[in-house]
Amino acid sequence: RRCSFTNSLVSSSAATDSAKMAPGKKSRAKDLVAREYTINLHKALHGINFKKRAPRAVKEVRKFAQKMMKTTDVRLDVKLNKAIWSQGVRNVPNRLRVKISRKHNDDEDAEEDLYSFVTVASTTDFAGLGPKVVED
Repeated sequence: RRCSFTNSLVSSSAATDSAKMAPGKKSRAKDLVAREYTINLHKALHGINFKKRAPRAVKEVRKFAQKMMKTTDVRLDVKLNKAIWSQGVRNVPNRLRVKISRKHNDDEDAEEDLYSFVTVASTTDFAGLGPKVVED
């Protein structure tokens, strides 16, 4: 009995995985879009050793872009790297305003047909800024 019960659970969960979206709705993960986000690096780097803060901040920005744009291929702009490292390895800025663009991959050998490009957006005040769709 126990085996048949677990098998039925496994088969029913597999059926729901394939039909996660409502019928008639299409996934927006394939659209080419650019958005601006504010990343709170202070929260992401809490408790991280001083000598690992800037490298970890780069990894956290990459992880954030993967989560938001649903692409594993994330490319960071040189200006973004300079902004993260601008105050040294220890004193990473508390918040960064970034622009993340989902673009087509021109490389034929690539596993994914889309990649995310992350660059720094210029702002002085972060108050009241939420995610915003940007026209290229």
